[in-house]
Amino acid sequence: MSERYSQLASLLFEVERELRQMQLWAEQRPPVEALHSTEPFSIDVLTFTQWLQFIFLPKMYATIEAAGDLPESCSIAPMAEEFFKAECIEASAMIRHLAAVDRFICDR
Repeated sequence: MSERYSQLASLLFEVERELRQMQLWAEQRPPVEALHSTEPFSIDVLTFTQWLQFIFLPKMYATIEAAGDLPESCSIAPMAEEFFKAECIEASAMIRHLAAVDRFICDR
């Protein structure tokens, strides 16, 4: 694995760790049809944290494993800010981790 992918994997592990620490890691997968939404962040069928866990993280881990192309841009932190503010959840550490992922992907 290249250094770049290794750095990204570390950032993603921090996001996963934070989800678990915040007790937002789901034990059950959502229904299969919920994982095929065409809406941004699957907002019509998943919570933001479910989207992170079941769509974003697996896709990014698969991209790393396959040494695939990274997205052109990434703006997850602003969505996280809105979600956690609406849910009244203190998530500054999570937002920092997601902002780091955003910067990493955008600063190629």
